[in-house]
Amino acid sequence: MPKNLFDNRDCKVHLSRISAEPPAGMTRAKAEKRFGTLGDEMFELQDALWGAKVHSVLVVLQGRDSAGKDGTIKHVAGCLNPRGVSVVSFGVPTTEEREHDFLWRVHRHAPRRGEFAIFNRSHYEDVLVVRVHDLAPKKTWKERYGHIRDFEELLAEHGTIVLKYFLHITKDEQEKRLLEREKDTSTAWKLNPNDWKERDYWDEYTAAYEDAISKTAAPHAPWLIVPANAKWYRNLLVAESIVAALRDHRRNWEKTLDDMGRAGRAGLDAYRAELKARKNGGRRRG
Repeated sequence: MPKNLFDNRDCKVHLSRISAEPPAGMTRAKAEKRFGTLGDEMFELQDALWGAKVHSVLVVLQGRDSAGKDGTIKHVAGCLNPRGVSVVSFGVPTTEEREHDFLWRVHRHAPRRGEFAIFNRSHYEDVLVVRVHDLAPKKTWKERYGHIRDFEELLAEHGTIVLKYFLHITKDEQEKRLLEREKDTSTAWKLNPNDWKERDYWDEYTAAYEDAISKTAAPHAPWLIVPANAKWYRNLLVAESIVAALRDHRRNWEKTLDDMGRAGRAGLDAYRAELKARKNGGRRRG
């Protein structure tokens, strides 16, 4: 099990104790070679998931501004068949969304069996930005931890494999990336003064993330703290985690596909036998 995997609410998360850098000995060349192998396996596993339609997969990506949510989606989702993948970004709630409970806009994007859904930000914003900026009373957002746990348990009970990732970067790395956006014309479209304003709340967001992870981690909905200062290692770790989770179900999916194949062949044999009988009956009447 990855060192930074949290699947028990009794475990208190301290982000300052977790490195945002790749481990010693890990190089970009090693990571990219391994990522290529994992990508092929992920595609095969997704194919079995799609065919068996026993489970679905929900990937939740959370992180500070410039942590690499879009980049993770680009590289990891690039290993998947787009036929069965949806990517949903959750921004400021619309008027209609605010008129419902906070999970309403999220639940309707949960994946159907056989499919992947990737959330770029998610229902966790309602215990993060809402908390940091006092957009709801403390009593309200504190109760949401329980609602989130129940929601994810409901998804899991109905066959959804829930995988949650916090992309962990340092404050210095964030500053570096924000400045790079200003220099690179190809990424200038991402410039947003609010990204700099939010840096003033770094410690408040740290506390909010630590509580969100600690209070909602569960065996059926684990959190992985992803060291994300190195983008290539971030991609590798997310891919490894997804493949590891899907591998656990491969045998079940393959059995389901075999059963479907036998049923299909039996149906085809019956059809052909019926067709043959019709032809023979026609010959006798002739």
